[in-house]
Amino acid sequence: MIKSMTGYGQCVKQFDDYRITVELKTVNNRYLDTNVRVYKQYSFVEELIREVVPSKISRGKLDIAILFDNIKKDDRVVTLNEEVARGYYDALKNMAEVFNLTDDITVSRLAHFPDVFTVEKKEQDKEKINADVLSVLNDAIDDLTSSRIREGERLKKFFDESFDTMEQLVLNIEKRSPETIEEFAERIKTRVKDFTEGAEIEESRLLSEVCLYTDKINITEEITRFRSHLKEMRSLVLSNIPVGRKLDFTVQELNREANTMGSKCNDYEISRLVVELKSEIEKVREQVQNIE
Repeated sequence: MIKSMTGYGQCVKQFDDYRITVELKTVNNRYLDTNVRVYKQYSFVEELIREVVPSKISRGKLDIAILFDNIKKDDRVVTLNEEVARGYYDALKNMAEVFNLTDDITVSRLAHFPDVFTVEKKEQDKEKINADVLSVLNDAIDDLTSSRIREGERLKKFFDESFDTMEQLVLNIEKRSPETIEEFAERIKTRVKDFTEGAEIEESRLLSEVCLYTDKINITEEITRFRSHLKEMRSLVLSNIPVGRKLDFTVQELNREANTMGSKCNDYEISRLVVELKSEIEKVREQVQNIE
């Protein structure tokens, strides 16, 4: 089933130290264009994301937002700087001896000196964070894919209706085409006779010229090629692989054949049908831009 390039997906998972939210939004684009938004301290996960995404999504402008909510509010670690504390302690002991002071050194007194304790952010386990992000990302991509498939089903229904309409228009053109050729041939004969004012004209020569001109307005080949391209379109919209570019190319071929039909047939009815046909092709072309 074809997939639209437009969609939205989300997944939220809670882990021991944090909760991760991944949101994905896609719109149509000629190529895959990925934009990742993540907190600076977790920027290392972007490399992983850019490795994984192309294997899941082939086309579209993709915006990825990754949010981390810490469950443990304080992720700082307080560490005793033993060397600094010992230096203060020795200095205080020495001062007590030099000045013959009472030794009243306590933990709370030492704790008030600068740099006795260091406060640092807890070291990140990048391997674990990458694994957790990957787990959430994959589920978010699955949710996005479901959204794109649903939109693809809607587009397929639209395409099927448009293809049926085009098939009917081509059938009407095909029915009208032989009548056009006959009418054109009769007009040529009448005009030649009027121009020659009743003079003797070799019938075989006249028929040869008529055949030459009627062949120029024959659109049988164009109709055959149009139906072949239309059959290809019907097959492509049933595909389970990305076919957006192929659909776009085939639509151009449909339009080319329709243009040729219109230019070759100097007939009001066929011209009217060709205009309707090209209008339907344009509707399909616009929607094809949304297919992955």
